[in-house]
Amino acid sequence: MKKFTNVADIGDLNAAVAEALEIKKNRFAYTELGRNKTLLMIFFNSSLRTRLSTQKAAMNLGMNVMVLDVNQGAWKLETERGVVMDGDKAEHLLEAIPVMGSYCDIIGVRSFAGLKNKEEDYQERVVEQFIKYSGRPVFSMEAATGHPLQSFADLITIEEYKTTARPKVVLTWAPHPKALPQAVPNSFAEWMNAADYELVVTHPVGYELDPRFVRSEQIEYDQRKAFEGADFIYAKNWSAFADENYGQVLSVDRDWTVDSQKMALTNNAYFMHCLPVRRNMIVTDEVIESERSLVIPEAANREISAQVVIKRLLESLETVSCND
Repeated sequence: MKKFTNVADIGDLNAAVAEALEIKKNRFAYTELGRNKTLLMIFFNSSLRTRLSTQKAAMNLGMNVMVLDVNQGAWKLETERGVVMDGDKAEHLLEAIPVMGSYCDIIGVRSFAGLKNKEEDYQERVVEQFIKYSGRPVFSMEAATGHPLQSFADLITIEEYKTTARPKVVLTWAPHPKALPQAVPNSFAEWMNAADYELVVTHPVGYELDPRFVRSEQIEYDQRKAFEGADFIYAKNWSAFADENYGQVLSVDRDWTVDSQKMALTNNAYFMHCLPVRRNMIVTDEVIESERSLVIPEAANREISAQVVIKRLLESLETVSCND
């Protein structure tokens, strides 16, 4: 594996989950693999779980880790070609990327959507430039349109807790005061479809996601109907995707908040969320604190998903070395 930005990069999902569960039993079985290797984690945006889990995963593999907060501890970086750099951005990404690559063996990049230009966001210019110009294996720690490390952790969690081979998994929109990217729901739908679960996506009219991730027949606009018989409820807010409303908040309807009455419609479903979560907007206290809430085990599995990805990238380096 040379890069990791979506579900296709991970290959066979059954094999990936099996590897994850093996690693979970012994996180330090491959410490020699990363000896004298360095991971550079580059953050264009804030992070808690991604930073800590990915750094811990790399350390489990014996790696050195460097962390760069672009907007706090480095020059402001220009990402567009052809611009006259007479503003507050002192360095261009096209010089910065190969310099960064010269200091490390693997690069993780986190860069959110701007939610102003749909075409620009969905081209994934930042992470794609790192893949093209760094000369190093690159993995996404969340990009403009996807969050594959989170979705891999979600898959691991569902596999651990499911009681049927093909569970019904519901991705539900929930209200939020700010405009949020489509990255998490895009990836979640992508990974759930790849796993061949029964996926239902429920949201108000106007919040349809990119058809590349969600098929029209998977959409149910009646949230309560969608919840019926569900085994897992995954709550997440996202802003509008359609061209005319891209990045906008169209609704803050609290009737979409996940509460115990809606959870009672399910097949005693587990509740999931990627965190951080706005309590009593996304989900009520009662639901997130219940015995059926998986938000903490789910977050803990972020370490495992990251470790599988980094391990495979390290193994690709070993393959290249052997072939030289």
